[in-house]
Amino acid sequence: MSAATACAPPVSEARRIAEAGAHRADLDRCLAAPTVRALTEAGFPRHFVPRAFGGAAGGFTDCLERVAELSEGCAAAGWCASLFAAHARMAGFLPAEGQARVWRDGPDARIAAVVVPSGEAARTGDGWSLSGTWQFVSGVDFADWALLACREPETGAIRFFAVPRDAWAVEDTWYTVGLRGTGSRTVHVDAVFVPGHLTFAQADLLAGRADPALSEPCHAVPFRLVNGLTMVAPALGAARGALAAWTRWIARKTEVSMGSVVRAAERPTVQSALARASAAIDSAGLLLERVARAADSEGAGAQDLVPRSHRDHAIAADLLATAVESLMRACGARGQAEGSPVERAWRDVHAAASHAALQFDSNAALYARHVLGERQS
Repeated sequence: MSAATACAPPVSEARRIAEAGAHRADLDRCLAAPTVRALTEAGFPRHFVPRAFGGAAGGFTDCLERVAELSEGCAAAGWCASLFAAHARMAGFLPAEGQARVWRDGPDARIAAVVVPSGEAARTGDGWSLSGTWQFVSGVDFADWALLACREPETGAIRFFAVPRDAWAVEDTWYTVGLRGTGSRTVHVDAVFVPGHLTFAQADLLAGRADPALSEPCHAVPFRLVNGLTMVAPALGAARGALAAWTRWIARKTEVSMGSVVRAAERPTVQSALARASAAIDSAGLLLERVARAADSEGAGAQDLVPRSHRDHAIAADLLATAVESLMRACGARGQAEGSPVERAWRDVHAAASHAALQFDSNAALYARHVLGERQS
């Protein structure tokens, strides 16, 4: 653990507050203000912020552990916390003047982002005019800034534009099965001027080319090595939380079988579900910890590990989805009640695992091309 992150506030209080509000957030399709304050006070938005602006300049292993712990109480809160941390790392690729603007009021600015390009950008003066619509902007209701991806008209290259809160409008389009509390709504921007110091090229992010005077070790890590961690870490915590809740419940549950009252824990199907789910969750955690440790120890040298990390992120997501599926099937009717921690985790983990970055077939193909290409050469 880095010295900076070791001084970060514990996550336990944020988890308690998030867990208490998890059902309400699920119904409201948005986190409650106390939950957002708690995850901010726990240090998630500042986790990867450069020390020059008061940030923690933390590591990926710490972030994985902290996001997973928060997500045991509420996956939606963990999702937003994970993204606020990851998006602040992206903002570290802005020019120095842009970083100073974003963190002018301190390192806890909450940043939403969309990495899929949309909209239109046109050069004007010393900046750009940006217009368009961006979907699935998690945590936008509580964001101070948005990083929006758009293609440059001349080259087609992707560029990110940092837009302050008062420059966008939000449309409520977030009606989903899982991760409802993330409030991943749609953002509209209409001819907003973005000065040059509030933009950066995607190529710089992918290559790890941040301002050397401000960059931290986390900025040298290949984006594609760790991007999957951002989405799968909340699923890891949610699955752990579901397993803990299910285990407490199933240990006390009794059933009537052939006229006799028996303990559910004695049923072979329950025992099998416990063993399979716990092993799958442990396996996913070990894979993700290896990715995070490699990012922290190898930095820019971890480029060769990118294909393997894609495989590991995707298989971890599959393992976690399989685990909560096993728990859900062993719950019976009561475990399917709306508001049950297992039922909510079942929806949230499946929603996270469906993210494009975690699709197994495409990630398996990338890994196979890398390995088989090496063997062929």
